[in-house]
Amino acid sequence: MKARRRRRAGAVIAAAGVAVGAVVGGVPQAAVAQGVQWQDCAEPEAPTLQCAMLEVPLDHARPDGRTVKIAINRLPATAPEDQRQGPVLLNPGGPGISGLWMASYIPSQLPPDVAAAYDWIGFDLRGSQHSEPRMSCDPHYFDGPRPDFQVSQGTTETWLAKAAGYVRNCTEKHAELLPHLSTVDHVRDMDAIRRALGAEKINFFGWSYGTTLGSTYAQLYPSRVRRFVLDSIVGPSIPWYDHNVLQDLQHEKRFKAFAAWVARADGVYHLGTDPDDVEDKWYAMRTSLRAHPVGRIGPDEFDDTQVAGGYNILRWPRLATVLSAYTNSKDTAPLVTAYERYAAPDPTDDSFDLYNAVQCSDSKWPRDFRFWKKDQAKVNEKAPFYTYNNMWFNAACLTWPVKAGNRTRIDGRGLPPMLLFQATDDPATPYEGGVDMARALPGARLVVERGGGSHAITFAGNRCLDDTLVAYLRDGTLPANRGLVDRTCDKLPDPDPVWVAAAPAVAATQGAERPDPAPLVR
Repeated sequence: MKARRRRRAGAVIAAAGVAVGAVVGGVPQAAVAQGVQWQDCAEPEAPTLQCAMLEVPLDHARPDGRTVKIAINRLPATAPEDQRQGPVLLNPGGPGISGLWMASYIPSQLPPDVAAAYDWIGFDLRGSQHSEPRMSCDPHYFDGPRPDFQVSQGTTETWLAKAAGYVRNCTEKHAELLPHLSTVDHVRDMDAIRRALGAEKINFFGWSYGTTLGSTYAQLYPSRVRRFVLDSIVGPSIPWYDHNVLQDLQHEKRFKAFAAWVARADGVYHLGTDPDDVEDKWYAMRTSLRAHPVGRIGPDEFDDTQVAGGYNILRWPRLATVLSAYTNSKDTAPLVTAYERYAAPDPTDDSFDLYNAVQCSDSKWPRDFRFWKKDQAKVNEKAPFYTYNNMWFNAACLTWPVKAGNRTRIDGRGLPPMLLFQATDDPATPYEGGVDMARALPGARLVVERGGGSHAITFAGNRCLDDTLVAYLRDGTLPANRGLVDRTCDKLPDPDPVWVAAAPAVAATQGAERPDPAPLVR
């Protein structure tokens, strides 16, 4: 999953809580919660937000060994005691994106009675962001302009060396930590948070990779599950390599959908009325940037900027403006603005490091580049927009030092009904994943946004989706069981084709772009 994005955590972590050990399911676990030593986060925008650090075993099979610290925060419930519904653990995806911002953001999007009923718990995964220790393998790995992703440009050996050097850095700096960063390790930490909170059960809300965390927790701890919401779903059993291939194919469809939308708006963008012509102009701009980068923006950085449009359709007007301004008048200002907004790396953001640590160890990857070269060439024939960008983003898994296992099998036994959301045209977590999860969780209810092509679809303005979510959080109400898909919601209208003149706002007729609630999933 693509974890290269930035999010203000909204909290400074400054306290500690510790738990001690017993045995659960054959694995030594911390069983006696000593509580969490909450402190004021000193967050002006959320004055009641509390922060803490939770100490957990590095290796949950050795609870008396070395420990690490998990950064957590809480927006406490304010409803009367008899109306409170317990803690909700929150995760935005990544893996590796900070979840601390969610504790104040999510309740702000809900009706007051629902927001007041829960303790909203944000947390950063072990090894990431505000947790300790924090991974940092190569803060400048994505500095641009980078060597062109396209193998036709003779950059294969350069990228192989670049990826291998990155892995060496990770190994030298974090050798003791790397074997303990799988999804199961993070799920064990989630249960440590539950114990520290003194809760018998937890609720959960997760986007994207968060759906993997939530479903894995549910599988390992079914008796501790209350209300779980999974939005934009990673398939429950697909290896990460295969998941990335599905993404390549779906991103190609979204790029073509963008080109068709631009072609219908020739009166605004003046790029022609034929989608193929629009695509040709986009690739021509990419070629031009190879020869003449704009500052740190070369073809790879242009790719990254455009890929962002696959995750949020409200970005299309800005991206169309980028292409039109460059093509028709060689104006690069919109490109610079879009890149800085959507794709510029932040050297203080370590989410790419944890992304690799999780994905490279969660499931087996091909270790022979000859296989990648042959297989990815076949995929590229069908999906040239994204395939090689995605391949090199994941190249660390070729030489990752941790032996990979298999993803936890999800079967849904012993679980209460869960609520699933999936858009049919989501490129980051393709539709197949939502369908497969619904099959794996027979008691769940699947809500589908028909024709929706954005990622992380709740709290994006679709009342049909959000009303379903609110009803479930309020009192457990679920759509009626109608088979595989239990409720279908129409997608929101496409954005108006407007010229985006300046950062940071879009044209007033369209409204501001919604803040990203989830990372760009690779």
